[in-house]
Amino acid sequence: MVGKTWYELKMKILDISIQTVSYAVSVSQILVWANHNDSRSVYAANVHMLMEAHDHTDFRQMVNEADLVTPDGMPLVWALRLKGVKGQERVYGPTLMLEVLRAAEKEQIPVGFLGSTDEILTKLSENMLAAFPGLKIAICKSLPFRPLTANEDSSLCESIAVSRARILFIALGCPKQECWIAAHKGKIKAVMIGVGAAFAFHAGEVRQAPIWMQKAGLEWLFRFSQEPERLWRRYWINNPRFVVLVGRELIRERLLHFTRTGGD
Repeated sequence: MVGKTWYELKMKILDISIQTVSYAVSVSQILVWANHNDSRSVYAANVHMLMEAHDHTDFRQMVNEADLVTPDGMPLVWALRLKGVKGQERVYGPTLMLEVLRAAEKEQIPVGFLGSTDEILTKLSENMLAAFPGLKIAICKSLPFRPLTANEDSSLCESIAVSRARILFIALGCPKQECWIAAHKGKIKAVMIGVGAAFAFHAGEVRQAPIWMQKAGLEWLFRFSQEPERLWRRYWINNPRFVVLVGRELIRERLLHFTRTGGD
């Protein structure tokens, strides 16, 4: 990070800015924001998110305006490495959540869980308190699949303010959770982190892929085997498109570099 501040450590993939950070840097910055009562947005970007952003201009702008976007998926990590970011590691949403909770427990920063179902939230809270006994869970609330009314949203924001939660984990699925976070940035004085399926994973309701599959970039195959009807389009259409589009982008960048340097 010599010569650069953490927020300058970024690289674009398909015109979407990804911070080339580690778990340690991400957690450290999230805690700085939380201790300052900042309203911030944190997204964990995978292939699905990038393809949604590629296909929808408004969502792409939303992602690019986030305060921190981590490389959640291994294909993004590989793309960043091919773009010259040596040693880039994966900053996986569910693991980032655990690392942030560990740090929040240590610094006694109140956290909150929003989204999913009451059943999953109950198990999630039990499991997280077992793992982090000193953790302060200030608010834990499921949200309906439909949009909230203005009165419901106002009441929710008030409840969050009263709870004094400084870090909120949001599990609504992509792109709904990112849209929710963007819409509430400035309204809610907390660091809002989109974590997707992390609640279900940490509640023990959904199995995570084995570590070897995660490292090999095969987590998508494991998840598809569990929920084929829901995930077939995401993986069998978006994944090949991502490979082709990023491949073209890398070739263009290499040709441009060759042209500018004369092959040096």
